[in-house]
Amino acid sequence: MLTQRQSSKVINGVKTEVVIQPFADRLLILITQMGKVGNLIQASIPQTAPLLAQPPLDQGEPNASTLPPPPPSIQLTPLLGSTPSDHLRTLYALYVSQVATIVWIAEAVGSMDERRRSVIVGLALKKSGEEDQGLSEAERGTFHQVMDMVGDLVKGKF
Repeated sequence: MLTQRQSSKVINGVKTEVVIQPFADRLLILITQMGKVGNLIQASIPQTAPLLAQPPLDQGEPNASTLPPPPPSIQLTPLLGSTPSDHLRTLYALYVSQVATIVWIAEAVGSMDERRRSVIVGLALKKSGEEDQGLSEAERGTFHQVMDMVGDLVKGKF
C-alpha cells in the first residue's frame, strides 16, 4: 500500500517535484515544474483488463525504454484545466497513461487485492522548444527522468 511520498530533482535545469498522495479509492500524483497543480487528468482501467509486465531489456538497444506499456483499455478523463495545444494534450496523455501504469503494476506486485484505484495526475510542466517539431529530445529526457522518479517513489526508493 502506497503512503504519502515526495521527491524533487533538477531535470534539464528545471526543478521538478513529484508528490504521491494516496486516498482510499484513488491516488493523486502531482508532477510540477512550476510549483502548482496544473492540469488534473484521471486515469482508470477496468478491473478485468490485464496489465503487461515490464518488457525485457534489449541488449542491442541499451538506451531503449524499459517502461511497461500502458494497457489499451486505459481511460483518461480531464478533470481540471486544459492544455493550450494538441502537442501538449498528447504529451500529457502520455504522462498520465505511463504514470498510472507504473502505479497499477507496483500496487499489483505482492498484493492480494485485485482492485485498481483510479490515478489522478496533476501536470504542470514548463514548455520546452518547438512544438511543431514533434517530441523534442529535452521532452523525451524529461519524460524518462520523471518516470524514474515516479517508479522510485512507488517502490519506496527515495
